[in-house]
Amino acid sequence: MNTASEQTTTYQLIDGKKTAEDIKIEIAAEVEKLKTSGQKVPHLAAILVGHDGGSETYVRNKVLACERVGYGSTLLRYEDTITEAELLAKVEELNQDPEIDGFIVQLPLPRHIDPEKVIEAIRPEKDVDGFHPMNIGRMVTGLPALLPATPSGIVELLKRYQIKTSGKHCVVIGRSNIVGTPVSILLAKNLEPGNCTVTLCHSRTANLAEITRQADIVVAALGRPEFVTGDMVKPGAVVIDVGTTRVEDASRKSGFVLKGDVNFAEVAPLASYITPVPGGVGPMTIAMLLLNTLRAAKGEVYPK
Repeated sequence: MNTASEQTTTYQLIDGKKTAEDIKIEIAAEVEKLKTSGQKVPHLAAILVGHDGGSETYVRNKVLACERVGYGSTLLRYEDTITEAELLAKVEELNQDPEIDGFIVQLPLPRHIDPEKVIEAIRPEKDVDGFHPMNIGRMVTGLPALLPATPSGIVELLKRYQIKTSGKHCVVIGRSNIVGTPVSILLAKNLEPGNCTVTLCHSRTANLAEITRQADIVVAALGRPEFVTGDMVKPGAVVIDVGTTRVEDASRKSGFVLKGDVNFAEVAPLASYITPVPGGVGPMTIAMLLLNTLRAAKGEVYPK
């Protein structure tokens, strides 16, 4: 058997940060057109409960992104002592507010709050995270929908890098409702990008490495740092790393380092294309959230 070094390919980095910036420029131009024609500027709101470090960073980036494209933005912060009933009342307030075109409730939520109940309380036409069962159902059946932000960001990266997907074998590792399951559905659709033969793997999958080695495209979305190693990937595969786990690192000023689900040092030399962490899928999630907000404001999915 050849060693990884003997199978080295020249990989291309998929730059999610630059691609997200391109999308923001396109959105800003759309917002300028709305302003010029006297129409309402899109307004995105976010509810943040508690003080989770990752959530704080993520929501702050969302607010900055709104400023970048010219959106209105509102951040509602609550302590993790807020009751489920109080949070659901805040969700209903945003549902009824005509100024707010779309909003998100940042996950994870405190243990005493049922996230499914909160997601289902958001009106589908304002569900810019794309988590509501109505939007998921519309996505599955091929109807226009506000798509889950991270999965649609992955598909957009494949599209903009002109990576061939039709007829390819895609292996998705992780079956969450936020990433794994929806991206497996999107990549199997009769669309471009799409038309993949998709294998969805998870914690109960037997012979996982044997399956991933057959993949033309690997999407790693299981939340375990550096889980995917060189012996799990065939030379020339496209590797999409969705993971962002904070790992303690005393040498860093922040005290931590972000790790993806892929061991980049081992896998990158084998890949044809690969996303880095950070700077890969993460920035695309926010870009697609902004895109969903624009579509919600214009009534493209649910006519106003």
